[in-house]
Amino acid sequence: MAVSIVILTLNEAADLPGCLESIGWCDDIHLVDSGSCDGTLELAVAAGVRCYEHPFSSFGKQRNWALDHCQFAHEWILFLDADERATPAFARAIEGATAAAGASIAGYYCCWKLMLDGHWLRRTDGFPRWQFRLLRWGRVRFCDFGHGQKEDRVQGQLAYLSEPYLHYAFSKGWGQWLSRHNRYSDLEAAERLRANVSWQELLARDPSVRNKALKPLLSRLPGWPLWRFLIMYVFKLGFLEGRAALTYCIHLAYYEFLIQVKMDELRRGRCLDRT
Repeated sequence: MAVSIVILTLNEAADLPGCLESIGWCDDIHLVDSGSCDGTLELAVAAGVRCYEHPFSSFGKQRNWALDHCQFAHEWILFLDADERATPAFARAIEGATAAAGASIAGYYCCWKLMLDGHWLRRTDGFPRWQFRLLRWGRVRFCDFGHGQKEDRVQGQLAYLSEPYLHYAFSKGWGQWLSRHNRYSDLEAAERLRANVSWQELLARDPSVRNKALKPLLSRLPGWPLWRFLIMYVFKLGFLEGRAALTYCIHLAYYEFLIQVKMDELRRGRCLDRT
């Protein structure tokens, strides 16, 4: 398959072997590491992966560094994380989409199945949720958005790949998830406070645009963390997905609570600066 793959890593020795096994069909895999000390690089080298090292400052900047410095063998580039898995169906969907893509197509949004304790949290995670992951080299860049990134400087049209990959976001346990999302909440709070509510984007037909526009609006609602829990667990029937869904919804509400608390702290800090 004429697709190159990039994996960004930091201490991913536990998850990396499963990711690499799922993309054994790819003949051009690149790993950009930001200082692992758990044997991640050694595992990648042993598997024949081309490895690079670059300090991490943000997801958008790290993906752009990869686009600028990796020597890709193919025009199409897929970004995967170590805790994600490409199913055979996802690989076939990529092959079909890239082969059939007209010259106007610059890339594809992809969606995932969030997996917890062997369960797919379809309702609880609001499937499908979209993230830009597959692109034609030289036609798209990334920019930072909250704790993650989004597409930038797009030359052409973006399409959607409906076949999902698997995401094992809890593979390292809830302690690691909470620690990571505590850091993420700092970035999300600053981004949501900075962003203005765009009614044009709220009414956009593109769900990826619409969902990004909703964040700064919903984050300002009193009691939003509780509403987030009720929407996913009750109104979208997440309770049908068992105990795993309840655990996830509680943690997700706590994450939204952290974001609101830190938004309030930023507002107070700005008021103090003015005085």
